[in-house]
Amino acid sequence: MRERLVQSVGVVATIAFVSLALVAAQAPTAAPKTAPVLKTSWGEPDLQGIWNDVFQTPLQRPAKYGGKEFFTEAERVQLDKERSAKPFGFGDKRGVKGSENDVAGAYDSRVFTSRRPSGRRTSLIIDPPDGRIPPVTPAVEKRNAELRQCYLGTMQSTSACKDKLRGCEGGAYGPPSPKRFAPHPYYPTGAGFPVAPAGGYINRSDGPEDRGLSERCMSAVLPDFVGFRQIVQSPGSVSIFYDTGQGQGWHREIPVDGSAHLPADVQLWWGDSRGRWEGNTLVVDVTNFSPRTDYQKSRENLHLVERWTRTGPRTIEYVVTINDPTTWTKPWTVKQEYTKQIDQANRLYKEPRCHEGNFGMLGLLAGARAEEQAFAEGRGPDPATLNSVVEVNAALDDADLDDLQ
Repeated sequence: MRERLVQSVGVVATIAFVSLALVAAQAPTAAPKTAPVLKTSWGEPDLQGIWNDVFQTPLQRPAKYGGKEFFTEAERVQLDKERSAKPFGFGDKRGVKGSENDVAGAYDSRVFTSRRPSGRRTSLIIDPPDGRIPPVTPAVEKRNAELRQCYLGTMQSTSACKDKLRGCEGGAYGPPSPKRFAPHPYYPTGAGFPVAPAGGYINRSDGPEDRGLSERCMSAVLPDFVGFRQIVQSPGSVSIFYDTGQGQGWHREIPVDGSAHLPADVQLWWGDSRGRWEGNTLVVDVTNFSPRTDYQKSRENLHLVERWTRTGPRTIEYVVTINDPTTWTKPWTVKQEYTKQIDQANRLYKEPRCHEGNFGMLGLLAGARAEEQAFAEGRGPDPATLNSVVEVNAALDDADLDDLQ
């Protein structure tokens, strides 16, 4: 259901997968650092409420902005005019009607996300100064290359490679490859290399894990920079619910009691968070990630240091330093500002809507078995020639899209 936020500056649509009725607060403004600090009844800084980022700021700075860190107000106005004229994503620009490419691109992203006003900053990343994720290590490059070859091997008999369409970059058209039947070289997350297909990293559906995390309703990640988060506090604990990812919301419990991290062999999907107060800032150290997760190619060695600071009655500053020496050549830092939603008017509904209603997975697996049976009986094409993982509509070029999404 697509709901709406009513703001003093206009109407800003929420991310549509959130089952909300939210009336937004005013857009964030710079709050003086000397503003009184709100406290809980037991004396800790108060971070409670429902929060979101009302502006659209890309994680990485688009190359065309170079060393430019901030937009002027006039540039933001002009940028939003230009963005409004560009395709938003899937479904905004179609391929040849009735073609496989058209069907692959017809999944309309506007059902699940909405276009927000441009933010003042050109990227969420504030360090390195170029606003870009640092280069990956040779080990990650090797893993990416292996995953890419595995993916291309399952794609080489499809029309994407035959017609040199998007999704087959670096591949060649040919007969079905033995890689189509090879086991996964790494745990499949669907996010392990450049130009990863949206649902999974190989073109087959032998089982749920072939489809990657997103189609299994397991793509929610930490750190999370999209959607809404609800913070609730009690003495010695902070709880955050992230409402994101088509009903893939999740709860996070942060002990703030001086307790140590779990043993290193206890690995959790969103890591093990341990908090402490440094003045008015909640500092959270996060380790012990599962090797089955994937954040920007980092897995079990991901380490986060988060800083949550209430900067005003309706604003929180969130800064996180992201580190994994096995993945990136150096740490990097993201900064985001959140606006508080009006408590009396807002609700979050926390049922796992994606997973409980994930009939699509049943259809994917049943459809694959039906295709195999039809081919065996001479009634259909070889399943190896069918493309089930095109990333985006081949009619969409990068230059066409809103580059702040």
